[in-house]
Amino acid sequence: MTRAQETSVAEVLAERVSGLSPAQLPLTLRHAIDNLVLDVVGLCLAARQTAYVGAALAGAEGDGICTVIGQTRQGSAATAALINGIAAHGEDFDDTFEGGPVHAGAVVVPAVLAIAERVRPEGPAALLGIAVGIETICRLSLVAPKRVHDAGFHPTSVFGAMAAAIAAAATLGLGARHMVHALGIAGSMASGIIEYLADGSSTKRLHAGWAAQAGVQAALLARAGFTGPRTVFEGRHGLFNAFARDRAGDYARLTEDFGTRWVAEALAFKPFACGTMIHPYIDCARRISAQGIAAETIAEITCEAAEGTVQRLWEPLAQKQAPPNAYAAKFSMPFCIALAFVTGDVGVAAFSEAAMADPRIRTLAAKIRYVVDRQNPYPASYTGHVRIVLRDGQVVEERQPHFRGGAQQPLSCAEIEEKFFANAAYGGWPRARAEAAHDLSRRLFDGPIDLAFLRG
Repeated sequence: MTRAQETSVAEVLAERVSGLSPAQLPLTLRHAIDNLVLDVVGLCLAARQTAYVGAALAGAEGDGICTVIGQTRQGSAATAALINGIAAHGEDFDDTFEGGPVHAGAVVVPAVLAIAERVRPEGPAALLGIAVGIETICRLSLVAPKRVHDAGFHPTSVFGAMAAAIAAAATLGLGARHMVHALGIAGSMASGIIEYLADGSSTKRLHAGWAAQAGVQAALLARAGFTGPRTVFEGRHGLFNAFARDRAGDYARLTEDFGTRWVAEALAFKPFACGTMIHPYIDCARRISAQGIAAETIAEITCEAAEGTVQRLWEPLAQKQAPPNAYAAKFSMPFCIALAFVTGDVGVAAFSEAAMADPRIRTLAAKIRYVVDRQNPYPASYTGHVRIVLRDGQVVEERQPHFRGGAQQPLSCAEIEEKFFANAAYGGWPRARAEAAHDLSRRLFDGPIDLAFLRG
């Protein structure tokens, strides 16, 4: 058999996915998906009155029957997936996969809900679609760790298009051959540069929605007979060579035991509305602040940092110490540490113009620097370290070996529900409606997908 005739990575993956049924999903995964859907709905409600969602509503074309969460407008499946993805990812408060890092829910859930509203399958089909979608994006992030970020692209956007495509295809009930074509088509839709880091512009918010929209469109095109390359992952001009400069990734991480072992069960839910790798540092800063140390008594702060996080969260250091706007501040290690130390609050409402102008926060952020820890286990786990030197020479230091909200210290169901209600309130959603949305979200897969209760 020649190499051209060998089974491709996409074909192996499609065979695995097409052989699955909703009944095979373990209860632990179903529990994670229930929490994920609730979290995504709450995030969409939190963002419903924001300027960037308003711009997306005004700029996206395509009316239809599909729900744009928290809005009166309905759209085509692609439009609903786009706007809901933007909203779910918009405050950087959505789930993450620690080994990636990637954000699964903001891509896969909007894609599957949109396609499900269009074709009206029974709830279990949508449940299966979300399961295979989040599993795919998580596993793709393990094939060539850090390489996509290093090349200047956003893994959530690049891998998200592929995950949304196979999720939508599974929801539609497509066979393996059509799934391969959906993946091949999505490979030409994958995109997402991380230059938003330069000025805090809105394009990171776009990435999740664009990937969701791309996956929906790719699956529909494949169902209609459009074709895509079966070697989309490993080919000479395939996804990994284009976005990771690595054609020889460890593809067994994607396909091996897919459907019998679910890495997506370990999805992490964020307690803070900012970049995931910042969270352990926030916890360290809050613990030190709780000791009664005043910001004015601090001479300097030094943090040990994983090399793979420096280009996104620490550099250029002067800009990260004084980010240009509230969105850029979410990806600034110095600003988030200072915000946490001074106010203790790093929730969805914390990144305000008042916080940006607070001289206590800005003065402290200017004192925060880093040293590279070349033994740091990132991206396998996210750690935190804050070392404070006071003006009198006293040293106070805190470390955290893991991300709170992740596999080693997951948020409880009660904490995820509390986050949902807080997000709904932030978005101006009345408590009674939030409680109804909570209850119906928890029963979403019991029958045909109906999201009418989330409009308005």
